[in-house]
Amino acid sequence: MARKTFISYKYSEAKELRDRIVSSLSEDARYYQGETSDSPDMSDRTTEYIKDKLKDMIYSTSVTIVIISPEMKKSDWIDWEIEYSVKQTKRGDRTSSTNGVVGVVMKYNGDYSWLRSSVSNADGHTAIYNDNSYLYDIIIKNRFNQIPVEYTCEKCKNIDALNGSFISIVTEEDFLENPNKYIDNAYEKSKKTINYDICRKK
Repeated sequence: MARKTFISYKYSEAKELRDRIVSSLSEDARYYQGETSDSPDMSDRTTEYIKDKLKDMIYSTSVTIVIISPEMKKSDWIDWEIEYSVKQTKRGDRTSSTNGVVGVVMKYNGDYSWLRSSVSNADGHTAIYNDNSYLYDIIIKNRFNQIPVEYTCEKCKNIDALNGSFISIVTEEDFLENPNKYIDNAYEKSKKTINYDICRKK
């Protein structure tokens, strides 16, 4: 089922990936609520004006896609957009639900090694590690926060890549191959927030 989505990204380095993500949604792209190449430039607007416009975009969505790129933390908006996505906001007699959030790692210099590394455990399972110095605290605090923790292997304490964290992180290749898989997973978790210790402050 199609979900209304918003993409949070650093314009100067992730605009092209944003466009490919929107294209990958095919017919479901009509439910995309965020910026496109045709959106007006707001760089000369006040902070409060931009925030109000972003709030309007995010409020009606159910899933936020965060493009994780090398210079992401230099953005003035991404951590705020994630915070607004996961908190419940009241407008009149309606309160928005918590958005599902999925992080999509941008390929840089041909691979993902700038952020991700893998380690083979003694039992043969592979664990993926992310360099948290590239991530906002609100992303870090919404990782590995399942209640109770369900291990895919009790011996090496690996957790499920998608369901073990409220904010799962996937590569751009995996996401673009099957975007609905990851969007639906994020949405389903947003409907089961009791299963996660969610951080709602950046």
